[in-house]
Amino acid sequence: MLRARHAPRSRSGNVINKHDDARGTKRRAPFRPKVVPLIIAASLGLAGAAFVVSWDIARAQPASAASGKTTIRRVEAKPTGGVSGPSFEAQVAANTSDLFTEGRKTFRFDTFGDEDFWGGTLQLHQAIEGSAFGGVGAGISPRAALDLGLKVDADALHGVQGALQSGRLDLDNPATTLALLKANAVVGLTGFFNSDGSLKSVGIQCALCHSTVDNSVAFGIGHRLDGWANRDLDVGKIIASAPNLTPLATLLGVSVQTVKTVLQSWGPGKFDAELFLDGKAFNPQQVSHGVVTGTNVSGATLIPNAYGLAGFNQHTWTGAWGTVTYWNAFVAALEMHGKGRFFDPRLNNPAQFPIAAANGFGDLPHISPDDDRITPKLASLHFYQLALPAPSPRPGVDFDPAAAARGDALFSGKAGCNNCHVEPLWTEPGWNLHQPSEIGIDSFEADRAPDHVYKTMNLAGVFVRENGLFMQPANKGRFFHDGRFATLAAVVDHYNVFFNLGLTNQEKQDLVEYLKSLPSTS
Repeated sequence: MLRARHAPRSRSGNVINKHDDARGTKRRAPFRPKVVPLIIAASLGLAGAAFVVSWDIARAQPASAASGKTTIRRVEAKPTGGVSGPSFEAQVAANTSDLFTEGRKTFRFDTFGDEDFWGGTLQLHQAIEGSAFGGVGAGISPRAALDLGLKVDADALHGVQGALQSGRLDLDNPATTLALLKANAVVGLTGFFNSDGSLKSVGIQCALCHSTVDNSVAFGIGHRLDGWANRDLDVGKIIASAPNLTPLATLLGVSVQTVKTVLQSWGPGKFDAELFLDGKAFNPQQVSHGVVTGTNVSGATLIPNAYGLAGFNQHTWTGAWGTVTYWNAFVAALEMHGKGRFFDPRLNNPAQFPIAAANGFGDLPHISPDDDRITPKLASLHFYQLALPAPSPRPGVDFDPAAAARGDALFSGKAGCNNCHVEPLWTEPGWNLHQPSEIGIDSFEADRAPDHVYKTMNLAGVFVRENGLFMQPANKGRFFHDGRFATLAAVVDHYNVFFNLGLTNQEKQDLVEYLKSLPSTS
């Protein structure tokens, strides 16, 4: 994406232009700012429930969001007679606690200063508040954002849950949205306010895409589930709703309407991290086991989970982008548009990454360490993410134990799945990357990555997607990087054809039940 600190350059012959021509004449209508999805919707299924949060609801901003500074305490052991084993062990214990606490704070609340982009450049906050509070348009009510996937942290509501459940809160008033932001209750979104109560800016956190809630109060309202990809979140519509998309259009060398068309093609639970590196908006021909399964398919990929990441290499859909540490720095600097250093000379390749190369994204300005709001947070953020386990399925509820037992033998035997999805990492220990031809699909997304390869997906917690836990039913399933396979059964069918496995229908079903049982607690 465009960084506000770089002067964007237009590009003629942008790939988006070519794909737009290929898509035909029918274009989607532009998404109106009044449906900006940056407000968490409360559930319509809650009879008469409505938020009536007053302007006086206040919750202290986390230190990281308010000041941009996160300080990990330096634990100084004070042993008698110098450094000793026990004193160092005490440092280890204290450091473990500090890293986890600070990492969780960063993951949930730190904007890295990106409000200068989302509010200052794109002016997204103006569409949220509406003209009544100094913005533009009608403003965004919680109900208007219901289908756009943002979530509310029930633990931040404090005393207003009663008002919610008694129907005394107004879901149709933008003032309720602002009150939720003031209460710091919108997962992954921080509002910055003027003294008169109007929004000055808005920033995003890691949790926006990589957390959801358990719907314990109502759909979209509940306790946080950090690391769970938000499969309902329509990031493209969020960005398309911003009042000022001209900087993005200039960067890509296309019209504002073309930018909106591309963003609105992503759909719920997807994001295109490479669009503002290479300008490739659509896959012209999606191929699976030798069959064309789609044309001009959006280049956006499914938002990945941020749990179950410990123990293996490569953590993105496509290969050689790097592990958690790399991706945190990349996303914070180039996608969230925070303030910090980032270096990757591979982005200087104009043939593969023309937009990134033209705008210097491979070597961001060498700012003072005192101004860097990303780099000091990376260690604790990494630690916290590695601490998030994949959720464990419930026998008899999330999967059939008897069928899964039969599938276990198939997984390591006839189907050969364990050759790549090695238990208990469920991906290869070592270099877990493969050529597109090895897995029987087209190379479009792999070719957008440095090494032109795909990662072996780790399977732990895959039952969440298959069963559609805590997400809209329409957004369940969707497997492989672009969601081309609607169910796990479709994935098994793909490999059965591609590898000529000869699985029977019963064996396929058993294999699916085994996949849903991972990670096994036995």
